[in-house]
Amino acid sequence: MLWLFTDAARLSDPLPAIARLPRFLSGVVFRHDGVPGRAELGRQVAVLCRRRGIALSVAGDERLAARLHAGTHVRGRHPQRRAGPALTGSAHTVAELRQLAQRSVPVVFLSPAFATASHPQAAVLGVVRWSGLARSQAGAAVLALGGIDNGSARRLPRWCSGVGAIGALS
Repeated sequence: MLWLFTDAARLSDPLPAIARLPRFLSGVVFRHDGVPGRAELGRQVAVLCRRRGIALSVAGDERLAARLHAGTHVRGRHPQRRAGPALTGSAHTVAELRQLAQRSVPVVFLSPAFATASHPQAAVLGVVRWSGLARSQAGAAVLALGGIDNGSARRLPRWCSGVGAIGALS
């Protein structure tokens, strides 16, 4: 499965990228945190996702997720206050993976798999470490995030559930 992570700095208008995602085989994690007009952009994203059969998860705002009839995205480094159901989550450490497993989050993005423009100073997991951590996550679909492009995606194990990207999809 292919997921687009929206990013106000790197992809100010995510709608064209969403329109190019494969129907019924894709998802969007809507971030655009702190952007004026976020709710209206979220509404436009939700309409386009529904029309194209694309899953939608909203990061950082459970109320907006509910208004958009979307899932929520749990950030491992910034857990939500309430422990309601989540569609997706992101993790960077073993502890964050455990938190998501305890919440039974079904789709987990393990990051950064490779060097990424989003977090240039972050320690990269690489294929071997990413694979070991991903295999420890029983019951969840684990997807790679961070530095994903055609070349890096081919380096991931065949059992990888999918990838999330920003730049490769913009």
